[in-house]
Formats: sequence, structure tokens, C-alpha cells
Amino acid sequence: MKRLLAATFVLVLASALVLGGVVFWVFRTVDKPVEHTHAADPIRIDKGTTPRQIVDRLASEGIISSSTAANLYLRFFGDSQKLQAGVYQFPSPISTLQVLKQLEKGQDETIKLTIPEGFTRFDIAKRVVEKFGALPPIDGEAAREPFPDEKAVLALMDDTSLIKDIAPTAPNLEGFLYPTTYTFPRDVKAPEIIRAMVEQFRKFWKPEWTAAATAKGRKPSEIVTIASLIETETSIESERPIVASVIYNRLGQGIPLGIDQTNVYIAKMQGRWDGTINKSDLEVDSPYNTRIHAGLPPGPISSVTESSIRAALDPAQTNFLYYVRNVDVNDGSHWFYASAAEFEQGKAKYQKWLATQR
Repeated sequence: MKRLLAATFVLVLASALVLGGVVFWVFRTVDKPVEHTHAADPIRIDKGTTPRQIVDRLASEGIISSSTAANLYLRFFGDSQKLQAGVYQFPSPISTLQVLKQLEKGQDETIKLTIPEGFTRFDIAKRVVEKFGALPPIDGEAAREPFPDEKAVLALMDDTSLIKDIAPTAPNLEGFLYPTTYTFPRDVKAPEIIRAMVEQFRKFWKPEWTAAATAKGRKPSEIVTIASLIETETSIESERPIVASVIYNRLGQGIPLGIDQTNVYIAKMQGRWDGTINKSDLEVDSPYNTRIHAGLPPGPISSVTESSIRAALDPAQTNFLYYVRNVDVNDGSHWFYASAAEFEQGKAKYQKWLATQR
């Protein structure tokens, strides 16, 4: 009898340990955030899809790390009947518990749109169409008017009426579409998206910046243009006033700015940018080509941040006329030079390094 009780006790203890281990594994697995590649993709869960089918699909997409852990959690600790059909976007990283809570809450009828710093209007138009142009309809939703294509979205950016007081001669909204993350309803119209970006820029633009621009003998639109050049030339915030000084020094001496990103911008305007600056890009006859034309380009070439605006308004005081990438540290920073001879030495070092990278 004692042996039987002892054996039973051991069996119960072993079972409890196994069960405890399974429970521990399930909770550890569903609580651990995982990274996935579908953060920007709307995922539709149709009505009639079973909880197991939902879990298996999200596991196959890499959004849920383990379908076994998720199904065990739902069976013993959750409520699978609460999972709802709809169209979802799951951020990355995200835990299985967060996914299940989002599915219980129901479909998110808003869409997040992130516009990175330094994006051009061409990049923005592409991102907007990618985000809103192929959204699947929500169950019960009326047929939507087709979302415009990139060309049509770009055409909306030619309406400069919202910035007439800041940039009365601006050729388009380039530079005045503020880079940040926006939240829009699923049925938002393209003009509403563009308006929101411009309005956000207007909130960002400080009245004292207009006064500071005037004090420097510059129009606000010229400051935004200079800031966009700075934005595309360096991501190192501490360097931006120095890059600004090079721009102002060259403008003061009538030397072409020689900023290759303006040539990239031309290629994007002409619809032929392939990711590589070609010799023909550097020689193209365009007022935006700062290699062959002195002075500022006709307008900004990208969206801008506050640090670039401040650098454009308050450049460092230097005698630098040149800069080249610092390959010794290779962190995106630059060497700065006052003489062409020094610059040529730095340029030769950069080109030698570049050859090794290729």
C-alpha cells in the first residue's frame, strides 16, 4: 500500500512538473515580443475563419512565434470566441499576447503612415500609394473610390495655396510636407493626406524663424531650401551647422554648391533614378544642378527637420569650402577643408576607400 501511494505521489509530482513546465513555456512564449516583416501590411481576417486558422496564418507570417503556444493559451487561459474578423496591422516587434488582445479588440480602422526625414515628394507619393492604394475593404464597407496613383498624388503637391504666405513662389510642396508618423482613417482621401502634412509643417514652422530668415537677408523658402540640402548631406546633427557654413561660404563666393543630391533629385523629377548617380546625371542642364549652376536650386529637394532649419538659420563660422566622407570612422561624418589641395587629398582617400567597397 505504501509503495502504491509512493508511486502515485511520484506520478502526480512528475505530472505536475511536466504541466508546470508546459504552462511556463506557453506563458514565456506568448509574452515574448518577436520581430516580423509585415508591420506595414494590412492583414485581413475574414468572417468565419476559425481561431486555429487565424493563429496558424499569423504564425506562418511570422507575426506569432508559435501556433502551438498560442492555441494552448487560447484553449486553457484565453477566450478564442473573442477573436474578431477585420483588417489589422501588427507592429513589429509584438508579442503573441498583444496580437490576441488586438484581435479581441477588433479591427483597427485607422492606418499609420510614417514619412521619414529627408523623403522627397516622389518618395512620399510612392509611400502614400503603397499604404492606401491596395487596402482590402472591410466587411460591410461600401465600394471605395479607387485611390489615385503616384502621378495623381504628385499632381496634388503642385497646389501651393497652403504655403503662399511662407513661400509665395514655391513651384510645389517639396520641403513643406512634414516628416513624422500620421494616423489616418482607412477611407482618407489623398488630398486630405497632403493637407495634413502641410498643416503639420505649418505647426512646426516657428514665427521667429521667419524673422531670423529676414535678418539674414533670406526668404523663409530659401531657408527651407538650404535646410533640405543640409538634410540630404549629413545625418550627424552636430555637423549640420558646419555643412551650412560650407553652403553659405560657397554662395558668398559665387561657387557652385556641387551637392550631388540635387542631381539625384533631378533624376527623380525626370523619372529615371535607378539608385546610382551616372555621369549624365552630373551634366544634365537643370536649374537644380548645383554642379553647373551657382546659387540655390529653385526650391527644396527633400523634407526637413528642425536641426537642419536651425543650422540653415545659424551656420557655424568657418572658412570651409569643401567636405568629403570621413572613411576613417565611417559613421556618416565628414572631413572639412578650406583649400582645394586639401580637399583633393581627402577626395583621393575617399575614392580609394570606395574602390575597396565596390
